[in-house]
Amino acid sequence: MLKRALPFLLLAAFALAQEQQQPFAPDRRPDEGEGPFRRLIIRGATVVDGSGAPPVGPMDIVIEGNRIVEVRGVGYPKVEIDPARRPRLGTEGTTKEIDGSRMYVLPGFVDMHGHPGGTQQGTTAEYVFKLWLAHGITTVRDPGAGNGLEWTIHERDRSAKNEIVAPRIVPYAFTGSSMWQGGPINSPEQARKFVQWVAKGGGAGLKIIGGGSDPVYDPEILAALLDEAKKHKLGTTTHLAQLGVARMNILQAARLGLDCMEHWYGLPESLFADRTVQDYPPGYNYADEQNRFGEAGRLWRQAAPPGSPKWNAVMDELLKLNFTLDPTFTIYEASRDLMRAMRAEWHDRYTLPSLWKWYEPSRKAHGSYWFDWTTRDEIEWKNNYRLWMTFVNEYKNRGGRVTTGSDSGYIYKLYGFDYIRELELLQEAGFHPLEVIRAATFHGAEALAAPSGKKAEYGLVRAGMLADLVLVDENPLANLKVLYGTGAIRVNDDTGKVERAGGVKYVIKDGIVYDAKKLLADVEKMVAAVKK
Repeated sequence: MLKRALPFLLLAAFALAQEQQQPFAPDRRPDEGEGPFRRLIIRGATVVDGSGAPPVGPMDIVIEGNRIVEVRGVGYPKVEIDPARRPRLGTEGTTKEIDGSRMYVLPGFVDMHGHPGGTQQGTTAEYVFKLWLAHGITTVRDPGAGNGLEWTIHERDRSAKNEIVAPRIVPYAFTGSSMWQGGPINSPEQARKFVQWVAKGGGAGLKIIGGGSDPVYDPEILAALLDEAKKHKLGTTTHLAQLGVARMNILQAARLGLDCMEHWYGLPESLFADRTVQDYPPGYNYADEQNRFGEAGRLWRQAAPPGSPKWNAVMDELLKLNFTLDPTFTIYEASRDLMRAMRAEWHDRYTLPSLWKWYEPSRKAHGSYWFDWTTRDEIEWKNNYRLWMTFVNEYKNRGGRVTTGSDSGYIYKLYGFDYIRELELLQEAGFHPLEVIRAATFHGAEALAAPSGKKAEYGLVRAGMLADLVLVDENPLANLKVLYGTGAIRVNDDTGKVERAGGVKYVIKDGIVYDAKKLLADVEKMVAAVKK
């Protein structure tokens, strides 16, 4: 489908793996979701509002159409609610009620790094969208618009009209997109033309990715990309690949105006104090992905240590620049524990055979680098995570914005399920569960709204916000595992039996109420049909 050759073949292979356009999602059927309603009231719920505030309840949440219009305290825990305190019903037959007395209500989750699959993985848009929604993800930033900008804009618009079962979609275009027909981005003038093309096409931002012979990280070209993006109120993020990081690290890019980074590439390089390039072994070849990812797991220990002058100076400057970290811890977790990622319990029921094939060791498929993965590799990655997590947690503690992204569809990571795993990994990094929820909701919404100069319209359970909500009948602050579609395992001491607790019960997007377990059942049927 590529119409021109990209100048950086290795990164082109990554982009091409996604940029194989898939069919559009099917129209939303009448039995898929209820609403929006003239008036919907969730009665007596415990609310975790997304701001970092502690839970409070019982609360009644009133929704009209696609907006929250009131969040009202209606009493005290374990005390019968006085009906006189409750918001009144609308005119006869116009109000839908949900009993939330045993539920926790959270804002809809924001996945800041969500690729909607593609033909090479054999993942349809419907499959991906339903897995996302079933796990409470109501907004997704597609960093790269990997199925093509036009395809992504088309699905974004259909989702906005609720014509399909899907989260709201925020498209960021790859600088290496094959949809761009204007020639190589090899000058500041070309850079500005590319940004203008993205803006005219309806994109919300840029994902800047390059390296090797591609000049996108040349300071004058990157500066032009970022300057033009700000003129058009487009957001910017990057996967600052190792082929380009010798010329441009994250701190240098942030100084030029970059808003956000994904993963961690370019961050430890910003912390180098006794070297200028990574300590690559003589036989290293970036095109060999075991080389690439194996040595990446040895990178953070080459950076300045926590608390050192260099560490503090880099963090201070990124904080001053209001830079956003989107770490995506989950996507590299197989590097530190391959067996855990391979044998995650949801694979059997919810992973398509074609996607499983994509995950298997392959010299050609991106992220399938298990040619001879060793115990030593996993130990290096575990140590890598400790330092990476230390930086991210300290950044949060000092007032920096950290968001949540999953990058699923690669490296044994499944859509939806491994977004919840990202929440668990933030807690491992040192985040309080309330800080985890804030990163997953309000901070993501803030980061997406900031380039436009507007306030976020979702991400909080608050009057005036869009009605994007997650309802779960267990306390996620006590155990984030209850957000998995497969729930959390526990023993019922009354029966002596092992049970599953939780799983998102309802997800509300734009005032439309979806049964999350029904969405998962639809996905399970898709997988079973393919296997049969």
